[in-house]
Amino acid sequence: MIRKLFLNDKFILGLILINAIILFIGGYSSSDQQNLVLSITDNFITILFILELFIKFKEFGINGYFNSNWNRVDFILISLSVPALISFLLQINIFDVSFLLVFRILRVFKAFRFFKFIPDVDQLVSGVQRALKASVFVLLGFVIYIFIIGILSFYLFQNSGTDYFSDPTVSLYSTFKIFTVEGWFEIPELIARNYPKSVSFFIYLYFIFVVITGGIIGLSLVNSIFVDAMVSDNNDSIEKKIDGLNIKMTEILKKLEDNET
Repeated sequence: MIRKLFLNDKFILGLILINAIILFIGGYSSSDQQNLVLSITDNFITILFILELFIKFKEFGINGYFNSNWNRVDFILISLSVPALISFLLQINIFDVSFLLVFRILRVFKAFRFFKFIPDVDQLVSGVQRALKASVFVLLGFVIYIFIIGILSFYLFQNSGTDYFSDPTVSLYSTFKIFTVEGWFEIPELIARNYPKSVSFFIYLYFIFVVITGGIIGLSLVNSIFVDAMVSDNNDSIEKKIDGLNIKMTEILKKLEDNET
């Protein structure tokens, strides 16, 4: 009975839902008693997940269990929540508070098991993988372009009196913000205030060039290649259906010609 229960995807999905709700409510609880109840419930669900793991090991075998990519993901996510369970059961307080905080944060990763139950998620994952492979060189080129513009902007505006290009790292982040068309008008205006009007004109031209090449053309190119690669599988299936229809139409026309003769 217990074995069938833990092999039932609906039951596991219910546990994940309950666990996600507990994690959400935990952000609003204020009293120690409420935190204790929520922590006990959360760790009890973690124990159920571990029990599920051992039942599936026995049912499919360790090798058979790890043959599934989703089972591998489940194993990693459950393993990440084990330190929090151990610290709770043993009441370990010898660790630094930051370590205990990390343990509590790792519990949240259990909610990622939701993805396993999304309809046609395998097709979605394969589409993302295909899109990443197709656009990897475009993404690499885009990253290099961000790097070049970021370093160039640092050397141009490091003494502009603003913090947006105060060092190379901040400059790269500011460049990325401009590429995403976030702060594309605020940053140039703040920089131009500290320069003569004749120089301000060229500053505006520079940032217009950056927005057009990186924010409009660059991002549009990356998005178009990524999306096109994701839906290419659908295009292939449509092409196969069309080819099949053409073959059938050819056969029908041939039979009609044979009948006429």
